[in-house]
Order: sequence, then structure tokens, then C-alpha cells
Amino acid sequence: MAQSLPLHATIAVVGTGAMGAGIAQVAAAAGHTVKLMDNRPQAAQAAVASIRAQFARLAEKGKLTQEAAHAASSRLVAVATQSELADASLVIEAIVENLQAKQDLYRGLEDIVGDDCIFGTNTSSISVTAIGAALKHSGRLAGLHFFNPAPLMALVEVVSGLATDPHVAETLFATAHAWGKTPVHAKSTPGFIVNRVARPYYGEALRLLTEGAADCATIDVVMREAGGFRMGPFELMDMIGHDINFAVTCSVWSAFYNDPRFLPSLVQQELVNAGFLGKKSGRGFYDYQPGATKPEPQTESPYPLPAEIFICGESSAANALAQRLTAANVVFQREVSLDGRIAQAGDAVVFVTDGRSATQRASESGLSNTVVIDLALDYTQATRLAMAASAQCTEAAANDAAALLQACRVQVARFADVPGLAVMRTVCMLANEAADAVNQGVCSTLAADSAMLLGVNYPRGPLLWADQIGLRAVRDVLANLGASYGEDRYRISPLISQHVFAGSSIYR
Repeated sequence: MAQSLPLHATIAVVGTGAMGAGIAQVAAAAGHTVKLMDNRPQAAQAAVASIRAQFARLAEKGKLTQEAAHAASSRLVAVATQSELADASLVIEAIVENLQAKQDLYRGLEDIVGDDCIFGTNTSSISVTAIGAALKHSGRLAGLHFFNPAPLMALVEVVSGLATDPHVAETLFATAHAWGKTPVHAKSTPGFIVNRVARPYYGEALRLLTEGAADCATIDVVMREAGGFRMGPFELMDMIGHDINFAVTCSVWSAFYNDPRFLPSLVQQELVNAGFLGKKSGRGFYDYQPGATKPEPQTESPYPLPAEIFICGESSAANALAQRLTAANVVFQREVSLDGRIAQAGDAVVFVTDGRSATQRASESGLSNTVVIDLALDYTQATRLAMAASAQCTEAAANDAAALLQACRVQVARFADVPGLAVMRTVCMLANEAADAVNQGVCSTLAADSAMLLGVNYPRGPLLWADQIGLRAVRDVLANLGASYGEDRYRISPLISQHVFAGSSIYR
């Protein structure tokens, strides 16, 4: 097994913007001499000063000793020419996301550095294989993709191109680990792991908005309070910047030859065209200008509790409702569930969404007063749930279903009757994309889940989440979404189907 680069090895970082400076800080803190270079005048010197100030602040907060901060600062060196990088054991580039620029940089360095020097590109979207193809010794190059801010984010994707020497990838993996990071191996395919698997988090939200399922604030709060995500998709896109987020989506979509799973949104294209790029421009899905107030999410008003409540079956949702009703001293009865229903409240029959609209489910079951609720990360803890009623459902029955949830101390977001609601369809699509990445040899199951936990702070790895929902249920949601929309976008990963047919879980 390959060893990490020794501490006496010099690390070169080319490109000293926020990402390059962050990587340099990580390497210097780990004990390496770090040479910083930038083609912008004085940019490297400014980055060194900034990193030293950051080390000083860490020492003031007690997170580093004064001695350690001084030693790390002394290991930072600004250089002006490529020839000064001749002694580097590893050159990490964090320059502009342009294939030609990255090829030119490394091609020029090949005649300067030693034959055993490793090249680690921090690209987030360009093919590592394509960058390496310009080199005389393409095996020395691999992706070393940090996440911003590099000193704080644990994940590093170690990406192997077609020609990458396995020893090089293993050395970078061991080095990232020695630097206190959590590395994962990935194959050079569009988006690697995180930028590929995360696309549905944005794409499904944008589709829900387009279809009028709910407004941005309501979808965001449901994804946070029911799904457990730290930020809702529209808040997150505004923070990332729509120019960046839309460009990544377009890049992945184009690289996969216009696969409908990654189809960009016209809604986001319009924001980019208008210059409404999010927080940095003062306006995106939300208004960030002085004096602007964030819109309140839609929440159902309180309704009177129906006379009779039945909790049906032993599913996690049904058991959680029973637990919460008991805690609220609400009288109810338990019944078996023969058709998947989790509750009856007055005239309403309540199901967890299976990817069909409530209207379709009502038509196929003959239960006019059908109401569906969304997935929750934990039904015992969720403070809000999305709910939709069938077109055939009476308003009184829909209110009865809302009253049941409200009696459980759950706020209700009434959605238009879209298939799969918000959390369920998004989580199933995230799991489906992660499963496809594993099935196509991009990464391992554990790497896929670790990457999404650490790279984008998901509350649970999507594949573990799929196991906990039940792979058959996930497959059914995807199949029903595909049937509802008639699109290949919701095609089921062969890995999920294989486990369903085998009666096994992904992690077993």
C-alpha cells in the first residue's frame, strides 16, 4: 500500500484564490513547505499574508499553539516563476476551470520538476483523463478535488483518469488522509461523485417549482424540517450562485450526452439571463437587498380534530404517528393495514407517497378521500410535513388529515398534487444516482455515501437512506414517477433492481 508524501516533501500550489489558498493552508498546517504561485501580480504574496493571518487567528482562539501557528506560517513561500517549483514532490493546481489552461500548466511543468513529482488537479468538472492526455507521462496526474473551504471541509475526491498510475492515486489518498482529510476514490467521469450525485437535489426542486407544487420558501422548509437537510435547495442555489450551479448542471448534462436525468432548468436559465445570481448579486430566488424580507412558508391553519382516528399498520410512519399522538394525549385506535394506509382521520385515508399522485392513487383504489404525506428523515422528530390531497378528496377530509398531523405537533405544508411530493422524490433520485455511480464503477458504495455526507452535508448517505426506506419502495417510487411523467429521467438504476430481485440490501 502506498505511503503518504513525507513531511520534508515540498508541495506547490498554483492558483491562489480561495480554493488554492485553502489547500496551501491545509498542507502547511500538516507540516510541509508550501510554495504558492499565481500569474496575477502579487496574488501569491497576498495569499501567504492571508494564510498567516488565519494561522494567527487560530492561535488566538486556542485551536493552534503559538509555536505551531508560527511554524506553519514559516513554511509558506510565495514564488514568481515555474522554475522555482523544481523541487516540488506534488503540484496542485487550482487555476481557472479551463482544459487548455490546465494542460498548458502541467505540460510546462513536466520539463521543470522531477520525474517522480505528482500532479494533482483540483478540477471539479473537467475530465482528469483529458488533462492528462496532454502530458508526456500522463500516469503522474490524478484529480485531488478539495471542497470549499478546504481547511474546514473533510472530503477530498481522489480521481483517477484512464492513464493515472494506481500508485499515484494511492499516494494522494494516503497524503490527503495524513492531512486530516477523508479521501474517497473516484473514476474520472462527469461530476465525479458529489457534483454528479447532487444534481437531483436541485433538479427535482426546480421541477416542483415549475409545476406549481409549492413556492420556494415552502419547498425549502419542508426539505429542512422533514428531510433533515441543512439548507433547502433554493437557499443553497442562491448561496452557490446560479451562474456556477447552472454551469455545473449544463456541464454534467452535456458530458452525459444530454441525459434527461441532468436536464437543466429553464427557470434557472432565466435567473442567469437576468443577472439574478443569488446572494452575491442581491437577488436570486430570494431578495437579499437591504430592507427585503424573506417570504414565509405556506403553513395550514389549525383544524379541529376529527372524532375518530385510526393508526394503521406497523410502518415507521404509522408507529411515529401513534407515538406522537400518545404523547399529546390524543385518543386513537390501532388497525392492521391491508393496502399501505398509515392512518384514517375522519373521512381521510392517509398514505405515505409512493411516487403516484394522490389523484391517481384514489382513482386506482376507489378511495376518493385519499391524502398522501411526504417522506421524513425521522417521523418521530419531523416538525413539518408536506401533504397533498386527491382531486376527488373533499375539503373536509383533507382538513381532517391535516388535523391529524397537527395533533402530532407537525406543521402542515399543503402541496399541489404532484407525484412523489418533495423529500421522497428527491431522496429516491439521489439514491438512484448514487447507485448508478456505484454500478458504473465510479466509486464504492461507502465512497458514494461518505462523499455526500462530507461534501454537501446530507443528513444521511443516500444509499443507506434507500436501504432504510426499503429498496423495493424506492424502486416503486421511481417506477411511478417514470410512469407519471413518461420520461427516461426516472429510469431505475440496475443496482437497485438487482438488490430488489435478490431480496438484499445495498449494504449487505
